[in-house]
Amino acid sequence: MMAENIFLFVPNLIGYARILLAFASFYFMPFDHVTAITCYMLSSGLDAIDGHAARYLGQGTKFGAMLDMLTDRCGTMCLIIVLCQFYPKYTIVLMFNLCVDIVSHWMHTWVSAMKGSSSHKVIDLEGNPILKHYYTNRIILFLMCAGNELFFGTLYLIHFTAGPKLPIISLSLWTSLCVLCAPVAVMKTVISLVQLYAASLNVAAIDVTEREEAKKKST
Repeated sequence: MMAENIFLFVPNLIGYARILLAFASFYFMPFDHVTAITCYMLSSGLDAIDGHAARYLGQGTKFGAMLDMLTDRCGTMCLIIVLCQFYPKYTIVLMFNLCVDIVSHWMHTWVSAMKGSSSHKVIDLEGNPILKHYYTNRIILFLMCAGNELFFGTLYLIHFTAGPKLPIISLSLWTSLCVLCAPVAVMKTVISLVQLYAASLNVAAIDVTEREEAKKKST
């Protein structure tokens, strides 16, 4: 019986398509905002589809989860790098958001990988009410991620065009969406900080357990 080829699982093929769309978006970002944002949003939108495909086909894998997470982080990272060029006065704010996003997810992933050596002292991320609702409620997770992507995406578009004017209110479409999604982006950063804090406690607990075991062996 031949071993399964994990790299050719449908969710992972969707992941490769996301990467190609993301790089196409990065290429067009400096000069073609329509093509860039179209490719970027398609790449982000496929993020929801690959998860459904993994569950429906029974093809959820650690490789796919890592591929998905890294594609998300790199996509946001590259967009923020462009935004730093477009809005230099807000570079420190954008960079702070970028660092928190990357570090918190890296720590969370690293802790998950070390769970095998954990003890009862390790704080389970599922026990944190904020993280529990964020990660277990797919609707909340989707709305938070979509709102965050819309915030940065519309912030990118505003550099080129304000978009069509909306009736009744004086704001344009992109400006309105950016304002509406700003609280979501802030909340997502707060959640990332909570995730970083919880993951740091987990790593410290693992360190304590390993040091105690080492002391017992040495005595």
